[in-house]
Amino acid sequence: MDNEIQLISDGDGLAVIGDATDVDRFLVSEGLSSKDLGLRRLKTVFDAGAGVAQAGSEIAGDSGRWVKLTPKSAQLVKKYGLRESSKTGLSTGVVKGQKGQIRGFVEFAKGPRALVNNPATLAHAATIMAQVAMQQTMDEITDYLATIDAKVDDVLRAQKDAVLARMIGVRFVIDEAMTIREKRGRVDEVTWSKVQSAPTTIAETQVYALRQLDAVAEKVERKTKISDLATTAKAAESAVREWLAVLARCFQLQDAIAVLELDRVLDASPEELDGHRLGLKAARQDRLELIARSTERLVARMNAVASTANAKVLLHPTRSPAVVQSSNHVATCVHDLHGRLGIESGRRSSEARRWVEAAAEVRDKALETGAKGVDAARSLGHETLDRASSVKVKLSSGIAELARRRHEDEEERDEET
Repeated sequence: MDNEIQLISDGDGLAVIGDATDVDRFLVSEGLSSKDLGLRRLKTVFDAGAGVAQAGSEIAGDSGRWVKLTPKSAQLVKKYGLRESSKTGLSTGVVKGQKGQIRGFVEFAKGPRALVNNPATLAHAATIMAQVAMQQTMDEITDYLATIDAKVDDVLRAQKDAVLARMIGVRFVIDEAMTIREKRGRVDEVTWSKVQSAPTTIAETQVYALRQLDAVAEKVERKTKISDLATTAKAAESAVREWLAVLARCFQLQDAIAVLELDRVLDASPEELDGHRLGLKAARQDRLELIARSTERLVARMNAVASTANAKVLLHPTRSPAVVQSSNHVATCVHDLHGRLGIESGRRSSEARRWVEAAAEVRDKALETGAKGVDAARSLGHETLDRASSVKVKLSSGIAELARRRHEDEEERDEET
């Protein structure tokens, strides 16, 4: 009997659904790592019609794995010819295998339990995929903050702005709601009421952080003396790292709110689930674009400052390369954040890599030029010392010769007398 593996791609991830053994064999054959999709959550759909409930129950009994969409996993969409729906934005298909072996072709299943043939259940599965993808990003941000040892709450506490103070409280409320969701498997009206005003505070904090990054660049740009520029650029390294951490936390909490919101819609208005998911996806992409544009401008401005410093490297062989190094550090920080937020696909990743490579090239060139300047100065110094030593020797020889002649003249006069 043929075994079916259902594939769904939403542009961010790939869901592989079917018998646990078949799903595992398929993932191993493709060399893909995955995480649990959590299809058991479909069992919480109590308000759906009987047909949907039955399909949801059957699918929830299957194994579901989620694969983050990377260049490698994205090839599966092309390899198996998944069909994209303009209405849902999903690409779907069914891989059929015989005797536990995946034969490697796709056809659409016609049975009643096929996920791709049940729009309501497909919307529920797509929602779970979106939630898993956002939770993956949330985990990435947690790792990012731990890696850079950023104490976001400390940064926020140091500010006098009341909105930033509320941001700390918002985080605790959202964490509490996520814990309740995990325990109950749903988000009821009471839980949602606790967090529904949080997006405003998070958005205001995000805007504040972006403005602070602009202020950092402006402060560096205002410096004209290389000594002041080196000091300010060095201070900019830590400031940029801190405000990028605040941005990361904002994005993390916005994703958490979206996860809770999808569960609330699933619980209250399941018929609106697909449209709401697409709306949240578009809003999330807008946030990513805003962060990408702002941080790109920051890196471009820091690179311009580094170029100015590099032009003066012969006059300032130590401080000019320090400015370039600070610019390179900022570019690296931005690139790391982009990677955690998923802004490393396509144009964004190539530009981010170019920033780091370009900054490193400028830095190395500055250091090389600076070293040549130092060597030239050292050489000139040695040459000057050599000349001075030569003059000293000649002068000493001359004095000695003059003294000898005077002594001989005095002896001759003594003999004459």
